[in-house]
Amino acid sequence: MPTYVLMSRLSRDVMEDPRGRKAVGKEWKRRLAEICPEVKFIAHYALLGPYDFMDIYEAPSDEVAHKVSLLSRTSGAATAESWPAIDYEHFLRIAGEVERAVRGGR
Repeated sequence: MPTYVLMSRLSRDVMEDPRGRKAVGKEWKRRLAEICPEVKFIAHYALLGPYDFMDIYEAPSDEVAHKVSLLSRTSGAATAESWPAIDYEHFLRIAGEVERAVRGGR
């Protein structure tokens, strides 16, 4: 199943209320389980920098990844971006294919 990285920044009102932040997180997880039961979360990290959280998850399609981002926006995130990701070994295979194609075209 494809892997995605969800980068999110919570809205100011959610960030200013630690108890509310926990409730928002629980509600978000409940809604995701209900609407996107096929999503499998691999990791969840709190961050320093322009984003507050990073989630790594698997979803069967870009359409489902869109749902994850949209649900995040309706659950207290000021921004939510889902990025497709591939493991490094897969990337190296793709890079090798491109390199062979470029060399063969010369």
